[in-house]
Amino acid sequence: MSKQKDSELNPLTTTYEFLGPPAFSTFLLALCLTFCTIYHYGPQSFTFLHSKFFNFITASILVAFVEIVACYAASFRSGALLALGGNTGNFIYDFYIGRELNPFSFGTFDLKTFNELRPSLILWVLVDISMVCEQAVRRGGFANVTDSLWLVLLFQGVYIGDSLYYESAILTTMDITTDGGGFMLTAGILSLVPFTYSLQARYLVLIPVVLGPVHMMMILGFNFMGYWIFREANAEKNDYRNGRNPKNLKFMTTESGSKLLTSGWWGRSRHPNYFGDLLMALAWSLPTGVSTPLTYFYVLSFLVLLEHRQRRDDEACKKKYIFTLASS
Repeated sequence: MSKQKDSELNPLTTTYEFLGPPAFSTFLLALCLTFCTIYHYGPQSFTFLHSKFFNFITASILVAFVEIVACYAASFRSGALLALGGNTGNFIYDFYIGRELNPFSFGTFDLKTFNELRPSLILWVLVDISMVCEQAVRRGGFANVTDSLWLVLLFQGVYIGDSLYYESAILTTMDITTDGGGFMLTAGILSLVPFTYSLQARYLVLIPVVLGPVHMMMILGFNFMGYWIFREANAEKNDYRNGRNPKNLKFMTTESGSKLLTSGWWGRSRHPNYFGDLLMALAWSLPTGVSTPLTYFYVLSFLVLLEHRQRRDDEACKKKYIFTLASS
């Protein structure tokens, strides 16, 4: 894996077929069923994700734990493809990072890649919608739902829809090409994402905040500036990794044959997509005000996660590129 070229993917994930129907179609189906239920039975019919919030958290943790243990045990079978950093011999670290690169891959199905976006992101937006329904019940209808909660649903819904629409882009990410299917990914994806990333919406149900048009427009602009950076930077990277260069970006070729962009977003910054992601994360928290740090958990935890990922990414790039550049 450490000698792969940028255009190469994990051999178990070289096609998009293993994911089955496009994730965006699944997302639209889930939204259609949800909105039809709410339209027919009223907002009170979809408040169960709010009222049973901690029950669902408990269930997700149990499911994640069973999956993690099963993946770790299965990694000791003969012929398992181990992750580069997940077979150190240290049980705690290997259990956390994931010992096997692609656990439970059957034919065209890969569990880790399936988990990466579909169950967590779709559940996340359904939790947000349930919070909107709960506030609608409490305040006498959707017309009385606060502008702050609508903003959170809009921002996070667009982000989730974007991620699912461009699902194939995850095949070149560190999660898929490097990290194993361990505690970090599985518990983070199945439990942390849907139930902590929706804290802003849950807070606004309990403590409604009315922003007004001026503050609302300012936060809108802040979010979509982050989205523009995030989308443009990722589009450049994904085009280039897939053999396309519509902007005629400049690049340099290393001795191993790998190519590094030296212009565009990636010529100006090491991780421009991370910066856009963080701007959006902050915009999702701003509608809740500054009375509690709880609703800023996502942006703070995301900052720690990205810093950790950047360090690992820089180390991998140092081994992959610096050596070849020095020897050329």
